[in-house]
Amino acid sequence: MASPQMSAVISQTDFAGLKLRARGKVRDIYELGDQLLIVATDRLSAFDVVLPTPIPDKGPVLTQLSLFWFEKLASIVPNHVISGDNFAGVLAPYADSLQGRAMLVRRTEPVPIECVVRGYLSGSGWKDYQKTGSVCGIALPAGLHESDRLPEPIFTPSTKATSGHDENISFDETVARIGQPLAEKLRDTSLAIYKSAAEFASARGIIIADTKFEFGLVGGELIWIDEALTPDSSRFWPGNQYMPGKPQPSFDKQYVRDYLEKIGWNKQPPAPPLPADVVAATRDKYREAYQRVTGHKLD
Repeated sequence: MASPQMSAVISQTDFAGLKLRARGKVRDIYELGDQLLIVATDRLSAFDVVLPTPIPDKGPVLTQLSLFWFEKLASIVPNHVISGDNFAGVLAPYADSLQGRAMLVRRTEPVPIECVVRGYLSGSGWKDYQKTGSVCGIALPAGLHESDRLPEPIFTPSTKATSGHDENISFDETVARIGQPLAEKLRDTSLAIYKSAAEFASARGIIIADTKFEFGLVGGELIWIDEALTPDSSRFWPGNQYMPGKPQPSFDKQYVRDYLEKIGWNKQPPAPPLPADVVAATRDKYREAYQRVTGHKLD
């Protein structure tokens, strides 16, 4: 895969003549018949609020990392990608804006479950463990510390909230919602993707502590959709700095969250603008994650 060039900062797209299906926290999605155009902007959200300051290169990092993983792990499960660089026909007028940050994908019927896999004890999983000794109903050994590696990766599904936070649910609840065959397929596929990706990333100095996947159905076939193992959907930790017993440095927006906590923002919109040094450091973290995983620079 060729190394994409750095693109201009894009906070929002408005493509006249294309039907906007949805505008998420980061992605703008357009309908093209039986296909969708997914555009990763440079927007960044924290605490479920979109910040007014974009992060340069963030959209291209998310898209190019997703394309990298979708291609690399295609033998485990099919994915929705049609093209990441061929924007012809009705898309031609917008090709410059799309290059590097957009994917043309198949439409699927999304499965209403977030498929979270955890290989390490962190975030909401650590909070759950402290209270109950388990994570999403999965009992874990006593005496684990924050950021400890788990004996085996675990599948901890959640609901897909249209706004606000997703809600962790048990595997039994997942079965009740979508049926046992599909629930087991989601679990087994998610764990297989995670284990393969974690092994690959580990050899390149990155620990994938946890990640989330989304899937859809086309004629009963399970398809991997949305994004793939990016700093937005995963916790990436630098392996050479790993030290259990405390939170870990990471290649994601934790730097921004820490800044917002430090200035005492109440986590209600509108969010405050980010200073230039925080923007630059966050951009560098996303770019470094891309370079470590793929082996080449973004631009």
